[in-house]
Amino acid sequence: MCRGLDLLPVTCLERAKELKALFGNLLHKSDHSIPVQPPKSETHSVDERTKWKDSFEKLLSSQNGLCLFRAFLMSEFSEENIAFYLACEDYRTLKPSKMAVKAKQIFDEFISTDAPREVNLDHVTKAITKENVEHPSKSCFDLAQAKIYTLMEKDCYPRFLKSLSQQSGLNNFIKNCAVSGRQM
Repeated sequence: MCRGLDLLPVTCLERAKELKALFGNLLHKSDHSIPVQPPKSETHSVDERTKWKDSFEKLLSSQNGLCLFRAFLMSEFSEENIAFYLACEDYRTLKPSKMAVKAKQIFDEFISTDAPREVNLDHVTKAITKENVEHPSKSCFDLAQAKIYTLMEKDCYPRFLKSLSQQSGLNNFIKNCAVSGRQM
């Protein structure tokens, strides 16, 4: 059965891995999840959106921004990046007695080769993180988390901002049509 995998095009194997991650996300109940939609009582204002454009850090520090960014990543099938980042943030707050178990869970979920929500890390970073997990400390995921943060900041964040501006333009168009009485 496995001999046939070598004959498949790389794109099929990549798509199979994406589907595995997607199904893993659906089947896996995460204890560090946040709602995808912001609470209905809170709406994000133009001022808040402007702050998100200032820096990636400001986006992540806003509950509404984080919810929208996570929803954006889900639409791009890369939600595992923010989930890993948040899991690392939660990990740092643990008592030392709970670190070993949680470190192994995070490693198995996001970093190991067969992880259901594997993040995109180079081999060296994976090896260093694996060593760190064997002797857990508050900083054992620092290198991997920094790489994923940089990946999101340099790659996903600009696309997120572009999608926000397109969404904002669409919202303005709809408002203008409603005011002028035009049908779309």
